[in-house]
Amino acid sequence: MAGEPPPRFVVGSTMRHVLVMTGTASVGLIAIFIVDLVSLLYISWLNEPSLTAGVGLATVVMFFTISINVGLMIPIGALVSRALGARRPDDARRLATSCCILMAAVATVVSLVILPLLPLILSAIGASDQTYEVARNFLWITLPTNGLMAIGMAFSTVLRAAGDAKRSMYATLSVAAVTVVLDPILIFGLGLKANGAALTIGIARVAYIYVSFLYLTRAHRLLGRPGWAALATDARPFFAIAVPAILTNIAAPVANGFFTGVMAQFGDQAIAASAIIDRVTPVSFAGVFALAGAIGPVLGQNWGAQRYDRMKQTLKDALIFMTVYVCSMWLILFLVRVPITQAFNAPPATAEIVQFFCQLSGFIWFFVSLVFVANASFNNLGYPLLSTFFNWGRATLGMIPFAYFGAQIGGPKGALLGIGAGSVVFGIAAVITAFWTIRRLERQAVRAV
Repeated sequence: MAGEPPPRFVVGSTMRHVLVMTGTASVGLIAIFIVDLVSLLYISWLNEPSLTAGVGLATVVMFFTISINVGLMIPIGALVSRALGARRPDDARRLATSCCILMAAVATVVSLVILPLLPLILSAIGASDQTYEVARNFLWITLPTNGLMAIGMAFSTVLRAAGDAKRSMYATLSVAAVTVVLDPILIFGLGLKANGAALTIGIARVAYIYVSFLYLTRAHRLLGRPGWAALATDARPFFAIAVPAILTNIAAPVANGFFTGVMAQFGDQAIAASAIIDRVTPVSFAGVFALAGAIGPVLGQNWGAQRYDRMKQTLKDALIFMTVYVCSMWLILFLVRVPITQAFNAPPATAEIVQFFCQLSGFIWFFVSLVFVANASFNNLGYPLLSTFFNWGRATLGMIPFAYFGAQIGGPKGALLGIGAGSVVFGIAAVITAFWTIRRLERQAVRAV
């Protein structure tokens, strides 16, 4: 409408938008990931390797449910940001409301399906008797609250779609704050061990909903009264993006489950190493995870405004940031590889695997990050099936044979090296294709005029 200010991401430096959105998202993510890391650190101090390995196996399953939730976030960010970019605030409010409800419903159903399948799943990824009990108990506490986590993630995504990265960050930090306070009380003070960490997760998710809801309703008024008609109307575009996005996202936990199974054949110390790596990786490369979610609203608003030049520049800026970030974290991990294993009281075999990962991490994550950035573009610009193709391609052809044969030749280290080698082709091809899709959208817009 005339006289209204333009949407936030349609004007100003695209690099600034990328840095601000990624930076604020990174703070929240790093806080959560650090808390997860510290939780595992606390459990490792109990000097019971089966607890560390059991929580590691539980994390593999939780990674699957969280990956589905992240896939459900993508249509929320894409649809709401696009409506705001086209200056249709009423549509944005309706879409935000409907999509949040749909996301919560799907996440709840996913948990209900997985819970009775836990014996089969945990056995498939190599759980022994002791680690099985730890993982099963942990998941029976955490999985029932997955729907609550989905609601908080949905609200936080709407905040980012509106360009309010700061409040989205504060909502995410509430999870970390609750966990920092409760974890030591429940794990050590009440002697609940791994189950204490699981209980903390559920309580923190309630705090996440409360804080993000307050910000969303008081600062933006982007939630309205839900209606069946609107829900039915919005379900179609929601699932059109969500289904391929979920298929894309579950490639990573499926591949992670396979990798955990490969490591399990080398014993509990190798599983413990995998658990430590799974905690160190998101803390170290949280900027990449944040970047993949942060550039979506920037691309979406500029697509709604038909600013294709800014869309290309946003993608270039994202790649520049990613390259500098990954190389910096690679250096840091290389320098602190020994203190990391010492902090976890890692036995020799575990320490050797973790330190090798730190030496190799930048090579692996540079090419994995290329896929992340490209997928963010595909999901927000109407090409979600390409995201599915590249993620599953990397997780199957680019990982399974390389990790399997690498393990046969070089043990756990060979498996890690295989993951990096298999990601090279898919990372490069994904970025080239991302730029092609923007050029195609621009040509289609010109022909339509």
